[in-house]
Amino acid sequence: MRSIIIASTSKVFGGETLDYILEDLKNHFKNTDEILFIPYARPGGISHEEYTQKVKEPFNLIDKKIIGIHEFKNPIKALKEAKGIYVGGGNTFVLVNQLYKNKCINTLKEVVNNGIPYLGTSAGSNICGLTMSTTNDMPIVYPPSFKTLGFVPFNINPHYLDPIIGSKHMGETRETRIKEFHQFNTQPVIGLREGSYIQVKGNNITLKGNLKARIFEYKKEPYEIESNTSLNILK
Repeated sequence: MRSIIIASTSKVFGGETLDYILEDLKNHFKNTDEILFIPYARPGGISHEEYTQKVKEPFNLIDKKIIGIHEFKNPIKALKEAKGIYVGGGNTFVLVNQLYKNKCINTLKEVVNNGIPYLGTSAGSNICGLTMSTTNDMPIVYPPSFKTLGFVPFNINPHYLDPIIGSKHMGETRETRIKEFHQFNTQPVIGLREGSYIQVKGNNITLKGNLKARIFEYKKEPYEIESNTSLNILK
């Protein structure tokens, strides 16, 4: 049975990395003591080694060992043998480009759909949708395709921000950008606020966390949904 956590962010304001979902992760990865980490998104351009070292800290608190996929000569073999997988945040274009370069996309999709527990944060969440086209990131590299893992039948906008009333900023809001997306694409988009996450258990998809999420559907007005609401209707 599929077991997936799609989190908007790894760190909420005022907290430590993953602390707001650590108890959930303990249960999520209960059947393994070792998690394969995919550091390809490289936030801030840091190295795979530096990123992996940072991720080890919160997982030490729940007695889980982190091993970076870059430590293996054969990343496809590493994915096939993994008992748990975590894909971290950073730049989605860099992440997707590296996954395609290493021919990992199909294998990653296969093992997770076959039941290996998956955690994604930020960019690692964005790739759980049908495409990466609702990322917030700059296109600093050019991946072979914008198609991603399709664990859920919609797109995701992590770190979703509401318009700030009274702001003098003249740039587009996230809502404006997503409406632009719907001029050329028809799949739904979920604006996932920091502190919220999507839980996939088998074929059931549910919003979790303390915040509402904003839903954008093609040719419809955006609307809010409460935590613990099923997302299975979004197709």
